[in-house]
Amino acid sequence: MTRASAAHRVCRLARKTRETDIRVSLDLDGGGNADIATGVPFFDHMLTLLARHALFDLTVRAKGDLEIDGHHTLEDAGLALGTALAQALGDKKGIARYGFSLLPMDETLARVAVDLSGRPFFVYGMATKEKRIKDFETANIEEFLRAFAFEAKINLHVSQLYGKNAHHAFEAVFKALAKALKMACARDPRVKGIPSSKGVL
Repeated sequence: MTRASAAHRVCRLARKTRETDIRVSLDLDGGGNADIATGVPFFDHMLTLLARHALFDLTVRAKGDLEIDGHHTLEDAGLALGTALAQALGDKKGIARYGFSLLPMDETLARVAVDLSGRPFFVYGMATKEKRIKDFETANIEEFLRAFAFEAKINLHVSQLYGKNAHHAFEAVFKALAKALKMACARDPRVKGIPSSKGVL
């Protein structure tokens, strides 16, 4: 794993197991550029949306045991991306810390709130009950987000409030997550040091 200086909030890392081989490059102060190839097309689409709307530059390369299913690939991608976020944030001095978004996508509405607290927690609820989008198992999104939240050590609450179309539902969730992360990771010149009364996050 390598990380640039605190002035450049960038992390590049590799995570390899017997089930997956994942490489991630994350720049929190990018322009929304994405280069994603995980072998799971719908997941690639979601990560591209995340990068675009958070204005992160994100590269993900993943090779997983897709002959079994996508579970390990999405979960391990969440672990890798969570680690990258934590490393790129560094000491968290001067950040806004909290972020939230209420985002519509046609008939669906998603709500995401995040606290870059250093204390991992995850709450998840989806109004749509669709189990598949083509051959993609939607339950794996929850696994990705849980792994991401716990490895990044953030408090993440994700809700899709209503709407039946599964594609719209998950697209709204990822766009809302992007907006919430963009807000939370943003530097605020009025914030001096660590944004916590404890003095540490």
